[in-house]
Amino acid sequence: MNTSTAHVPESLYASAEKIYPRSVQGRFARLRKLAVWALLGFFYVTPWLRWDGMPLVLLDLPARRFHIFGMTLVPQDLFLLTGLLVIAALTLFLVTTLAGRLWCGYACPQTVWTELFMWIEHWTEGDRHQRMKLDKAPWSAKKVLRKGGKHVLWVLLAWWTGLTFVGFFTPMPGLVTDAAQLQLGGWPLFWSIFYGFATWGFAGFMREQVCRYMCPYARFQSVMFDKDTLIISYDALRGEPRKHLAKREKAAAGDCIDCLRCVQVCPTGIDIRDGLQYECIACAACVDACDEVMDRVGKPRGLVRYSSTHRDEGGQMRFFRPRAVGYAVVWLAVVVGFATLVFTRSDMELDVIRDRHTMARSVAGGFVENIYTVKVTNKAGTPREVRLSAVDEAGRSVVLSRNLWTVAPYASLREVISVRVPPLDDASTMGLTFTAYWTDDEEGAGAQARARFIGQEIR
Repeated sequence: MNTSTAHVPESLYASAEKIYPRSVQGRFARLRKLAVWALLGFFYVTPWLRWDGMPLVLLDLPARRFHIFGMTLVPQDLFLLTGLLVIAALTLFLVTTLAGRLWCGYACPQTVWTELFMWIEHWTEGDRHQRMKLDKAPWSAKKVLRKGGKHVLWVLLAWWTGLTFVGFFTPMPGLVTDAAQLQLGGWPLFWSIFYGFATWGFAGFMREQVCRYMCPYARFQSVMFDKDTLIISYDALRGEPRKHLAKREKAAAGDCIDCLRCVQVCPTGIDIRDGLQYECIACAACVDACDEVMDRVGKPRGLVRYSSTHRDEGGQMRFFRPRAVGYAVVWLAVVVGFATLVFTRSDMELDVIRDRHTMARSVAGGFVENIYTVKVTNKAGTPREVRLSAVDEAGRSVVLSRNLWTVAPYASLREVISVRVPPLDDASTMGLTFTAYWTDDEEGAGAQARARFIGQEIR
């Protein structure tokens, strides 16, 4: 007799199980709170601060001016912003090599705002077991009040976060005034809603899913790890066998009592006792939880701790090793180079280009004339008068059709001028050096540019 079994399709996707992190107290929890308040304070307060009448940080894209800590950058200074990004990347590489994922656990925006949203959740719905019980309970007035209150606070915080984000690109006082009068529109309205919605979704709902599936850092961090990198580690030699296994095997129990507290407080829902996992963000919540349990049972702290693979294998942690030293040297070189560029940055930029459509031509007096386009950029916040001069390769001054202009603040002036020199005897071309300086600062370095002069008329 033939029998057949009905085919049951297997789903290729399983919904992520909701994680209910338990609140935890301890030295690392206090450190995380301090980091959260410091970073959020910087984010929410900075758009309101001013320096010499200008916002402390304002990326004014329409005007193409970037005010950063008292320094105003123009598009010609974008290489400095590139330098900042390079320094940030190298800092992340260096910190990762030395201290693992401390960035993720203490300073990542996803972690910081998730912590803030979780504080609101704990306040409105209670701790882990209360939230689990509330989610399983049927809908009631109490549940609607708690859930609704949480989301109202989340939405208000997310909206204010979005508005503050836009405040780094548009002056914050006017932005808030427009929002209060319901006159906010255009791009400020779009980006405040977009960024606010992203904050609400990422910090309120997705949380650890961002770290697991969206963040690329967790995927490539291993290439920066070595045996001396700081990680969260479980001391298996001391902890095993766990209490219930020891009873079953009738053996001496290790220090781990299998209370699962380290799992319950983990924001990504992993069991650190299973070894290092890419989901671990090194927040040390499990360290605080385990230390608290060890204090209660009279055992020494450190069953779960910051450690390294080398240390777990019986060696000593080494901070000075080839990879770390290499990153540090490159980082230091880039920082020194960047600082040099910042402190030697001139508030003037000069470009001189010879007109290729107009060749040399003879003019009255037996002179030869070339046409040039001069561009002077004023990076200062006040209008300034610039004087231009030029010399040939022998250091002799040449005649300019015009050499004095006024340049508006944070603007570029483009002028077409002619340069006349006596006929060249033994060369068809020569080099010219143009020098520009502000008339109120003639002893300053100014700016220089070089260009070629064609000495023979083309017929």
